[in-house]
Amino acid sequence: MTAAVPLAATVVPEEPVIDIHQHLGYSGRPDDVLLRHQQAMGITTTILLPAGRSTNTPSTHEGVSNGLQAQCLGNEACREFARRHSHQFRFGANEVPDVEGATREIERYLKLGGLVIAEQKFGVECDSKEMQAIYSVAAEHRVPVLMHWQFEMYNYGFERFHTMLEKYPKVNFLGHAQTWWANIDGRNTDQTVMYPKGPVARGGLTDKYLSDYPNMFGDLSAGSGLNALTRDEDFARDFIARHQDKLIYGSDCSDHVGSGSACQGAQTIAAIRRLSPSKAVERKLLFENAKRLFRI
Repeated sequence: MTAAVPLAATVVPEEPVIDIHQHLGYSGRPDDVLLRHQQAMGITTTILLPAGRSTNTPSTHEGVSNGLQAQCLGNEACREFARRHSHQFRFGANEVPDVEGATREIERYLKLGGLVIAEQKFGVECDSKEMQAIYSVAAEHRVPVLMHWQFEMYNYGFERFHTMLEKYPKVNFLGHAQTWWANIDGRNTDQTVMYPKGPVARGGLTDKYLSDYPNMFGDLSAGSGLNALTRDEDFARDFIARHQDKLIYGSDCSDHVGSGSACQGAQTIAAIRRLSPSKAVERKLLFENAKRLFRI
């Protein structure tokens, strides 16, 4: 019987792929499984997005969103893991926005090498003074802010966010999650539907934000991003072509496999490759846009 060959020795990506959205400890996933998962997807650089501290406050829904509602680990764990695997992993900085010392904590990890403030996934108004303090830190340190938009749960006031895009033109923002991706559709009227299906019409608020604001980008991660790409593939082809410099691949999947139908991140890579109008555009979404935005 032929001996099994270690996965790391068999998976050699033909081209570099940057994954801007993964988590350490995601749903209890062990570290060694995460390493194999990213290798199986062909990822060459992964950015780990930490949780904020655990606290029982309205902004965490009295603890519901601790660990980003998914057992994700915090700043120091992500920094240390990235240090140990520096050829493959980088990290972000995060904190619950309305706890004492939030901006100091974020700045500490940005100074240690954090590439992004993320993932901001808390029950706060998007234009609150606490969030604006975070945007100011992002401007000072020249890093993006990645926001999880989920109606009546995380980052309230999506329809008002244009005021922040205008007030902080030097801050690059990444939109992510259900409400962000549902609103590619100009006919989307029911914000309680998190994963809408069927044909998409131009004119959605997300589409407008990407078109009208040079500092607005889209994170294609999670089931919401995959749903946006696959619910109407004709629209998706046009959407990718129009926003080819604004869309960035992330996985945000907690499976243990890293390939096939069991892995949403792998499915998203396949969808990008299938729907991109050219190889050059595919490379932008899977590598070049992230390399530029995160200054990797």
